[in-house]
Amino acid sequence: MLSSPDLSFSRTLPIVVFNQLGELLEQMAQTVGSAVLILTEAVLARIYIPVEWQRQKFTLVVSEQFSVLLVGTFEQGSRETEGQGIYSEINAQLTFNLEAIASFVYKLRDLFECDSYTHQNLERYQQIIRPNDATLQSQFTLLLLEYLLTQPNQEIIASPSPVGPAVYICQPVEDALKKQISQERLLNQVTTQIRKSLDLPVIMATAITQVREFLELDRLVIYKFEGSQVNSKQYQSDSITLNETALTKGMELSVCKPAEIYFSIHENQGEHSPSVSVNNQTLLEDYQQYGGYIVYEARATDAITSVLNYTEKNCFIRTSQCWEKYRQGFTLAVDDVEKTYALEECLLNFLRECQVRAKFAAPIMFEDKLWGLLIAHQCDEPHQWNDSEKTLLIAIAEQLAIAIHQAELMQTLTQEKQNLEQRVIERTMALRDALLAAEAASRIRSEFLATISHELLTPLTYVIGMSSTLLRWPLGELSQRQRGYLQTIHDSGEHLLGMINDILDLSQIEAGKTALNISEFSLVNVAENAVKSLQKKATSEQINLILDLQIDPRRDRFIGDAKRVEQILWNLLTNAIKFTPESGSVTLRLWVEDNTAIFQVEDTGIGIPEEQLPLLFEKFQQLDTPYRRRYEGTGLGLALTKQLVELHRGRIEVESTVSIGSIFTVWIPTQTMRVVS
Repeated sequence: MLSSPDLSFSRTLPIVVFNQLGELLEQMAQTVGSAVLILTEAVLARIYIPVEWQRQKFTLVVSEQFSVLLVGTFEQGSRETEGQGIYSEINAQLTFNLEAIASFVYKLRDLFECDSYTHQNLERYQQIIRPNDATLQSQFTLLLLEYLLTQPNQEIIASPSPVGPAVYICQPVEDALKKQISQERLLNQVTTQIRKSLDLPVIMATAITQVREFLELDRLVIYKFEGSQVNSKQYQSDSITLNETALTKGMELSVCKPAEIYFSIHENQGEHSPSVSVNNQTLLEDYQQYGGYIVYEARATDAITSVLNYTEKNCFIRTSQCWEKYRQGFTLAVDDVEKTYALEECLLNFLRECQVRAKFAAPIMFEDKLWGLLIAHQCDEPHQWNDSEKTLLIAIAEQLAIAIHQAELMQTLTQEKQNLEQRVIERTMALRDALLAAEAASRIRSEFLATISHELLTPLTYVIGMSSTLLRWPLGELSQRQRGYLQTIHDSGEHLLGMINDILDLSQIEAGKTALNISEFSLVNVAENAVKSLQKKATSEQINLILDLQIDPRRDRFIGDAKRVEQILWNLLTNAIKFTPESGSVTLRLWVEDNTAIFQVEDTGIGIPEEQLPLLFEKFQQLDTPYRRRYEGTGLGLALTKQLVELHRGRIEVESTVSIGSIFTVWIPTQTMRVVS
């Protein structure tokens, strides 16, 4: 029977025989004593594994005295049993070779996260592998021989009786159909209840009770993750709070947070037979720190331990992304925790105390948000979760997600309704305070402007007037240096007067005290006057100032405030000249569309960065450019221009490219022949 000199053999076996060999290995391990590791493929149930591992079954026994490995691989496309998706044969290998066993343990270890207990324990057991004790090796050989001698020489396959009634042949199909119909009816009941009711606690409690009874589960719970929006204050009961349960860690792929697990215990005050418990969310700080808690629980009898009444500490200090896997729709099915968590002693002990032998967890999600988990338990015996049970639990989780989302929307609406009156009162008071503050500010501003008019404009007029008079004196009475000083005084006074007038204009417009002087005028004349007034300045800066009239002479007449329109053009042209280098050009275009006059000022200046465009028309804003130090100002020119344009019910836009130039476009509709304030 041996196929190699290293005490290994390989052959194709019926799956039944393979499973029995695995049971023999487990029996043999029981005689070894302590410090023995027994693992099967069930330990991989809670992690994502490569495709090649998905087609493998194995039983691994590792200890210092006796180690053995049984591995079976299902071949792709191999024969299945009567369309049931169950393989009838498997390619099996049984080996006692230490190197082969160590290599298998090494590969198995690397499937788990390096900071997990499973990874660490496998690494420890890999180091203790020793040559098998001869006595134990002989015992296993005798045990195997006894098994082979007691087995019949051929497979016993019960053949159907040729005269048996057809009802027995069809009975399994009929039973499956009946169960499916009952399952659809249950799902429909839950869906109908969700549509008719907005009471989330009633929906939750009723749904898990009905599903638990239908599937004959020992326990069914709903676990809520940290950050879920539905306010847990609505879950009122005299049960306890469960914070970040190790139970859930067993339900999940692995531990989610690098923190010790903590349970807060409160004694139950009510009766539960059968039990449906809801938590009252105490110790909120612990919940926020550790991440979640059980909000509902349905148990078959009081003899089953309540997971809402347990204290557990210091099991898990490691990290994982289990919540992300659940968010992607992962479901966890564990048929036997004894095999799946064989390497996680603390967790396994906890699951034993909580009477969890088999479990299934399905995510509760809506709008790509993971709210929690629907978790089913069988407490006493292993349980193989079939497709029908999985489908129902997943469907119920989806319906619960709808109910939770529905409750969140209703809760938000109710909260808004309750707060509406208070918000109206608060906003009314805020508006009243703002109005009083605005009136006070307006009064202070008016007083300030009056002070400026009296204290600044009057002496400034004397400075400008007297400097102009002195400049007109005959050249012989003033030296050239003195005349230069006077010219500087005069020009500075004119510049200061312009800034003060801009401040006064902007303040008057914002106060609503500016009126447009509406009249009929020539657009061409206004444009020519604006260009003519700045021609000397443009020439001195060596800038080519161009007037491009694209207007039909018959549409030259326009209704508006000619002075303000000219002021708009003057401000835009001044700004363009200011930021255009020598030998550049500034162009003013004019045309009419329908009843709207369109002015466009284009320059070949430095341009404006895109991120600074939103600040362009703000008061007292000067963009950070290389020309800022050369041309000082208050930053009111473009702000005032925008106010004047909007006073005409028009609009202004700008397009700009750094180092190429800017284009300001103004649309001003024709005005009615009346004063507009």
